[in-house]
Amino acid sequence: MCFAQFTLPLQLNFILDMANNNTMVGSKIKRIRESKNISLDEIVESSGLSKDQILSIENGQNMPSLGPLIKIARALGVRLGTFMDDNDALGPVVCRAEDREKESSISFSNDATDARKNMEYHPLAQQKAGRHMEPFIIDIAPNDNLDYKLSAHEGEEFIYVMEGDVELVYGKENYTLKQGDSIFYDSIVKHHIHGAPGKSAKILAVVYIPF
Repeated sequence: MCFAQFTLPLQLNFILDMANNNTMVGSKIKRIRESKNISLDEIVESSGLSKDQILSIENGQNMPSLGPLIKIARALGVRLGTFMDDNDALGPVVCRAEDREKESSISFSNDATDARKNMEYHPLAQQKAGRHMEPFIIDIAPNDNLDYKLSAHEGEEFIYVMEGDVELVYGKENYTLKQGDSIFYDSIVKHHIHGAPGKSAKILAVVYIPF
């Protein structure tokens, strides 16, 4: 999608949606931390993130990537999905395609050095209680910035390419995945996924994080 084609009202709504989503995730993190009487210093020690980084996320000023959120979730002793959940359901949860398009997505950076929005996550199981997997449809925006920071966390990830081409840097290996390709890997190895240079893509991603 070309941002230059937006009319001014659409641009404004897009920016406001991004800000609201960042604020929603950040405020949940802060609320959980305070309810557990966990200090910022304790989160810094447990997560390995800086105090400024955590504060900027809590205040909705920073657009985080998934890696720091996973580290914060583990430091708080909660599931990653807790930051995105609406309600909890014990039985099966159905996510209709038409409903997914209407619901708010969560915008993240993908650890590029410019830290701008380039990945839009559409959660598929926000209402499922006690889950250990986090499934997403992820829209990857075009990006020519090839200066990425690799990240790692406990667990496993599965990616299926729905549209476009994506590149996965995994340790010292590089993988190019085209539409219809998939990959399953241990996320404890430093990695980074992004679209092919200058190209958009859509993927199904399932993240498993042991709790």
